[in-house]
Order: sequence, then C-alpha cells, then structure tokens
Amino acid sequence: MRYIRYFLGLLFIITILIFISFFPISSLLWWQSGALSRCFFVLLLCFALCLLRLMLGPTPADRAVAIDTLGILIVGFCALLSIHTGRDWYLDIAIAWALQSFIGALAIAKYLEGRGFDD
Repeated sequence: MRYIRYFLGLLFIITILIFISFFPISSLLWWQSGALSRCFFVLLLCFALCLLRLMLGPTPADRAVAIDTLGILIVGFCALLSIHTGRDWYLDIAIAWALQSFIGALAIAKYLEGRGFDD
C-alpha cells in the first residue's frame, strides 16, 4: 500500500511539473518571461511540498530536513529575483541566508542528536 502512495505522489508531481512547463500562468506573473515564470512556479510547488512535509513529518528529523530544504528554496527565489531585476544585492541576501540556514541545520542536528551546543 505504501508503494502505491509513493507511485501516486510521484505521478502527481510529474503531472504538475509537465503542466507548469507547457502551460505557464502568465496572468499572475506578467513581469516575468516564460522561463522565469516556469521556474518560479516549480519553486512554489516545491515550497508547498516542503510545507506539507513540515506539517506531516512523522519524525523530527523529517521536519529538520524540510526546514533545511525551505532555506535552499528561499536562496533559489533570491537567485530568480536577481536574474530578473539585474540587481546583485539579491545574491548577497541569498549568500547570507544560505550561511544562516547551514548554521541552523547544524544546530538542529546537534539538538536531535542529544548533544549540547558546546560539544
């Protein structure tokens, strides 16, 4: 039964990605090109799936991985904004966010392992 759920979930994700790649919703993102809007919607889909894993994660480790993945997606959003606007300070925000996300992931991993922060 579990493999059927995995297969149906994978089929759903592939269907959504194909739909986004062939039929972008341009009325919502009139300021972007077609490729950027497709990338934006794929990142939004990944963001929604990570939030779902964050809420439904059966273990704290699953939730920690979902939080780390959300940090990576925010860096991706900053990179897309930098490409579209041509301003490099979005990349500075992305680098700072990536460093902070890395330190946060280390702290969560040490907490889940049961060790203190000074070990």
